Amino acid sequence: MKCLFDSKIVSLSACVFVVVLVTSCSRTYPPLPEALDAMKPDETVDYYSVTVVDWDDGVYHVFTPQENEPAIGFVFYPGAFVDPRSYAPSARAIAAAGYLVVVVSMPFDFAELGYERADQVLNDFTSIDTWAIGGHSMGGKMVCKFIKERNYPDAVGGVVLWASRPSDAYRLDETDLQAVSLYGTNDGIASLPIIEDSRNHLPQDTAWVEIEGGNHTQFGYYDTSPSAVQRNDKPADITREQQQKITVDATIDFLDRL
Repeated sequence: MKCLFDSKIVSLSACVFVVVLVTSCSRTYPPLPEALDAMKPDETVDYYSVTVVDWDDGVYHVFTPQENEPAIGFVFYPGAFVDPRSYAPSARAIAAAGYLVVVVSMPFDFAELGYERADQVLNDFTSIDTWAIGGHSMGGKMVCKFIKERNYPDAVGGVVLWASRPSDAYRLDETDLQAVSLYGTNDGIASLPIIEDSRNHLPQDTAWVEIEGGNHTQFGYYDTSPSAVQRNDKPADITREQQQKITVDATIDFLDRL
């Protein structure tokens, strides 16, 4: 038995070690009620999930507008140890603007163990002409890894990072991709110095969206109780709804330009 981890085929014992390490050091943040409510189809946005047999444990969540056949799609990777359903409110809002949005589940809710999963989505939706791929926190970092290691398919035109950055190994500054990076000034995880350092690793014309008073946790709708924020984050100075509006609006503006 083999598994893919960090671009190398490793032994079963190494895979088991990684899984044990991930599961013992973490817990998945579950979705808040608002997120579950956003997964109900209505006259504006259709929602359904697709089970991928080859993933064993995984599904992807699809949000698509009811009134038009989208030509642009947006694949989204969740942050580490965040239930993918936690991004349903933002996915629904982006879909309502006319885009196909697909939120991908990850093994053990850890994107590094499933960074290649966007391949499945791109292959399943052949009617989409142009794709943007984005993610929150580690999800965004693994999007950059996917693009770098897959030499990004021609259909991929944009990268969307929420409180995230590429590592030096997966830098995208020499690509001709369009990119946008959204970050909060109160983020205790993707802090301002980290975001500043990422400027050298992204295309020169990357759009930068600073969310004054925003933090790391409020990029999704996930339950961090008993704490108000996830581990190592800082309190926000704006509400989750305010931060989500800025995030969704900036993402839609970016998709409009693709």
